[in-house]
Amino acid sequence: MTKLVLEQAVPAEWVDKVFNDYRQRQYPRELLFSTVVELMSLVSLGLRPSLHAAARKADGLSVSLAALYEKVKRTEPELLRALISGSAERLEPTIETLGRSSILPGWQLRIVDGNHLPATQKRLGPLRTERGAARPGFSVVVYDPDLDLVVDLQPWEDAYASERVSVLPLLARASAGQLWMADRLYCTLPVLQACEDTGASFIVRQHSKHPRLIQEGDWRDAGSVDSGTVREQIIEVKGGRRWRRVELSLQTANDSGDVTLWFWSNLPNTVSARQIADLYRDRWSIEGMFQRLESVLESEIKSLGSPKAALLGFASAVLAYNVLSVLKRSVEQAHRETQPDSWEASIFHLAVHVRSGYEGMQIALPAENFPLEKTSQGLAERLLALARLIKPKAVAKSPRGPKVAKPKAWLEGKAAQTHFSTARVLKAAKSDKRT
Repeated sequence: MTKLVLEQAVPAEWVDKVFNDYRQRQYPRELLFSTVVELMSLVSLGLRPSLHAAARKADGLSVSLAALYEKVKRTEPELLRALISGSAERLEPTIETLGRSSILPGWQLRIVDGNHLPATQKRLGPLRTERGAARPGFSVVVYDPDLDLVVDLQPWEDAYASERVSVLPLLARASAGQLWMADRLYCTLPVLQACEDTGASFIVRQHSKHPRLIQEGDWRDAGSVDSGTVREQIIEVKGGRRWRRVELSLQTANDSGDVTLWFWSNLPNTVSARQIADLYRDRWSIEGMFQRLESVLESEIKSLGSPKAALLGFASAVLAYNVLSVLKRSVEQAHRETQPDSWEASIFHLAVHVRSGYEGMQIALPAENFPLEKTSQGLAERLLALARLIKPKAVAKSPRGPKVAKPKAWLEGKAAQTHFSTARVLKAAKSDKRT
C-alpha cells in the first residue's frame, strides 16, 4: 500500500519535471532529483537509518556519496515547496474517492503554524568553533485537517527569520471559500489584510499587543459552548476594514493560565460566534500533526547540518506523513462497518508495519513486477482491498488516559541537574507500600 501511494504522490517522472521547472542553479546531469527524493523518503519512513545507508543499499547509484551530499545540501527551498504542494494535489482525488468528512461544510480549512528544526550536529567546519546550538532553519506549514494532509510549506534557511513575513507567500495562494486559522503570532495587519485581499476568511487569536483598533462596537451575547461563554463585537482597524472579535470566557483556565480568549475573524454572519470559538480548537490538530512527524517519522535528521539539507529532510518527512495519512484513511474506511465509531487507526503502528515488511517485499516483489495504478479511482479501490487484509487490532490507536496533574514550582538549578538510581527509587517506593 505504501509503495502504491508513494508512486501516486511522487512518481519519478513528475519529480524530475518539478525539478526542471523550479530549479535555479542545480542541474540533473548524472544524479536525478527523483533519486534524491526516493533516498530521503526511505530515511523519513524509517526504512533506512541514514542517507548514507540508503545510498549504499541503492542499486545503480551513478555518483559517489560525496556528490550525493553535495546535491542534497544545495536543494532550493522553492523546489521543496513545489514538491509538497504538488504531491498533496496528486493525493487529494484519492482521498476524495475514499471519502472524508468536513469540519465546516462548504469551507476548505487551512491551519498555519511554524516548525523550527532542532539543533544539528556541528559537522560543518564553520560550526565547530561555535558554542551555541546550530539551528538550521524552519518551515511555515499549511495543514488541511479535513484531508489530514500538509498542502503547502514555506521553508526558510535563516532560523531567525520572521514567521509573520514567511507566511505571506503562502497566503498569496489563498482563495475564496478557504478558512485560514492561526495562532496569535500571526495577528498582524499585513497578514490579515493579505488573507482578506485574496477573498479568503480567517480566524486568528488576538495578540496581547494586537493591531490598534480605530473603533469598537458594543458586545453582544452569543450563548455558550462546552468550554465557556461567548460574546462578540464589531471592530474597525486601519484602512476602514471591519471585522468580528469573538470573546470566549473559559470555565477553567487553560495550560497557560488564560481564562479569556479573543479571536479575530472576517467570516460572514452565517458562521456564528459559537462556531468560531469551537473552530479555533481545531487549530491544535496541527500540533498533533507535528508531534506525529517527530515521534513516528525522521523529520529531524541531526546529522544534516546544512540548512538546505535539513529542510529537505523535513520536507521528505512531510511527504512520508501524507503517504501514511492516506494509508490510515484507507484502513479506517475498509473496517468502518465492522468496528465501533470510536475506532481509529494509528499512524505509528502503520509505520511499524511498513518498516517490518518493506525489506521482504522488495525481495519478493521487485519493482519491475509491481503493478501500479494510474487513476485515483483504481488506486482507492485497490487500497481498500488491501486494507481489508489488515487486522484492525494490529493497527488500532491506543487512546491515552487523562494527564496526571503535576505541581509546578521553582527548582534550584543544582537540584535539577542531580541524578539518581531508578532501581533504588522503585525499591524504596515498594518498601514504603509494604510498611
